Amino acid sequence: MEKYDVVIIGGGPIGLACGIECQQSGLSYVILEKGCLVNSLYNYPTTMTFFSTSERLEIGGVPFVSISAKPTRSEALEYYRRVTQNKMLNVKLFEEVTSVGNNEIEHVTTTNKAVYHSKSIVVATGFYDIPNTLGIEGENLPKVTHYYKDPHFYAFQKVLVVGSNNSSVDVALETWRKGADVTMVIREPEIGKTVKYWVRPDIENRIAEGSIKAYFNSEILKISEKAVFIKTPEGKISIENDWVLAMTGYKPNLPFLEKMGINLSLDQQRKPEYNENTMETNLPNVFIAGVICGGMDTRSLFIENSRVHAELIIKRILEKNGVD
Repeated sequence: MEKYDVVIIGGGPIGLACGIECQQSGLSYVILEKGCLVNSLYNYPTTMTFFSTSERLEIGGVPFVSISAKPTRSEALEYYRRVTQNKMLNVKLFEEVTSVGNNEIEHVTTTNKAVYHSKSIVVATGFYDIPNTLGIEGENLPKVTHYYKDPHFYAFQKVLVVGSNNSSVDVALETWRKGADVTMVIREPEIGKTVKYWVRPDIENRIAEGSIKAYFNSEILKISEKAVFIKTPEGKISIENDWVLAMTGYKPNLPFLEKMGINLSLDQQRKPEYNENTMETNLPNVFIAGVICGGMDTRSLFIENSRVHAELIIKRILEKNGVD
């Protein structure tokens, strides 16, 4: 059994920021991460570029220097690893939290490797672990994936991309440029409005010239080993296919919050209950930080506008401990 002032669940940028705030405030802490360091960022496509500029991704006052104004995935991984190393943060990797309980005195966090006791808990688990599924026949075939790493794998293959937003557009363009025969299936009548302004003309021109085929106002009905069956405004069709990349987005592990006892809103957003000034939930001494605060609205919070959560949380913990 190990005892700390604060247990932080999630070793992403915001979890690390919370650890830094604990360290600077003299609070004992441990950061528990079920995967590798900044696991969500590691699972991003290898060619990914951030929307944010590097200074907006900084934590702990450590400068983030990148070659371009908008840093890449590899630069971010290097930055957060360096921060963790230089700050000597207490991070336990590949240690998944299996349960969180509490009694009148403290919280008990159990992982696949150990048990931790703490006065306070911070949940900063992000949202990249659970994909939004299509819910159709054939989705579990090996040819179907909700994650994408590198375009070379799909060279000279028949690739179908589901979705119309940034990840879908990037996947379609990158695999096409590596020689894939690319088809997009899009529920909406046009490419998503949030697609990066410097990418939109590229995908629209590729579709207009026929280099990338796109079916708008359409949806997949079924996936087989050699084909995909699609419902289009002109009727049902089937196309030969090797791979389906379902870039349909991801969602936070809200059942985990419910299991802890954190209240969620009853609407579609399923937003956790918390005080925006302190980040404390309806459970005393249990806080949330980062994108998970938005529930299903995963587009409202990012690293750059969630970094402040760490400061608010530690300030509240110190206040409750009688420290000014």
